[in-house]
Amino acid sequence: MAESTYQDINPVLSDIINRIRTLESKYNLLGERLLIVNQNMLAQYKKNLPEFKAINSDVKEIKSELFKLKEVINDLIKEMQFFATKEDIKVLEKYINLWNPIKFITEEELDKILEEKLKIRGKNARQKK
Repeated sequence: MAESTYQDINPVLSDIINRIRTLESKYNLLGERLLIVNQNMLAQYKKNLPEFKAINSDVKEIKSELFKLKEVINDLIKEMQFFATKEDIKVLEKYINLWNPIKFITEEELDKILEEKLKIRGKNARQKK
């Protein structure tokens, strides 16, 4: 009876052993593939690292320039608060039209006009006498 039990167990054991060997070979293959994948990833990372650093540097530079640009825009906005408004311009326009600076004359022009008028009056005064 013991012999028949051993004979029944023997095929089962050999099947289990075969399955274990198959699993071990698959496990070894997976380990080798994983090692190759890791090596490829490291090689690719080393290859891409300078590009990443350059991109990082560019991004920092762009951020810096963007910050400066924002500061300039904020300064412009602050300065724009001091610009004249439409109403201010219209008030100035009314005063300019009221004074009519186009009709202003220089001192030289005034002297010439006065001299001409004095000459005319002098001639008229001589003629009346």
